[in-house]
Amino acid sequence: MILKELKIETWAGDPTNCYIVQDEKTKETMVIDPAGKVDEIVEMLDILQAKLKYIYLTHCHGDHIGGVKELKERYGGQIVAQRKTAENLLDPNINLTTYIGMGGLTIEVDSRVDDGDLLHLGELEFKVIHTPGHTSGGSCLYCEEEKLLFSGDTLFRGTWGRTDVPTGNFEDVINSITKKLMILPDETIVYPGHGKSTMIREEKPIYLELKPRLL
Repeated sequence: MILKELKIETWAGDPTNCYIVQDEKTKETMVIDPAGKVDEIVEMLDILQAKLKYIYLTHCHGDHIGGVKELKERYGGQIVAQRKTAENLLDPNINLTTYIGMGGLTIEVDSRVDDGDLLHLGELEFKVIHTPGHTSGGSCLYCEEEKLLFSGDTLFRGTWGRTDVPTGNFEDVINSITKKLMILPDETIVYPGHGKSTMIREEKPIYLELKPRLL
């Protein structure tokens, strides 16, 4: 597997992590949360000789979706999101694009997925995990073979996604993390929507033992 990470500056202040994942044999590729800087994303796709199959959105917020339409126009690929995210993408008040001055952006997805659905890039398999809390449609992608998780804004290094936004719910995000993510293997690497990567074993004490992260 080839994995590339691009840090994309947005209105949110903390750069959004845009991930490019590719199956080396088939060149089938997925872009996760193209927040902007489409020229840079396209440049990387060209270098990889990518066959863009999916544009996956972990949730609906404007700092994760700013480059979606341009990327699809220039490179193709199916826009994929969890079912509730697909609905939230059509409401600028929920996806916050009206609030942040992005002109009330709406996005129509090509494919809606649910908890437990599978996405394939060549021989790579990704399981959709619906993780409401930061938003009602938040989701993560888990690849068991590669021992990695793309967690969007559900789980960060040492903390969780804020819930004081439309459709956010604190109880839901904690339940999503403790019941769906902390059960993954300890060695799973977590690639979040912002900030540095972490591992499941490093986050478990926070949620299962109520201990602060020290490093």
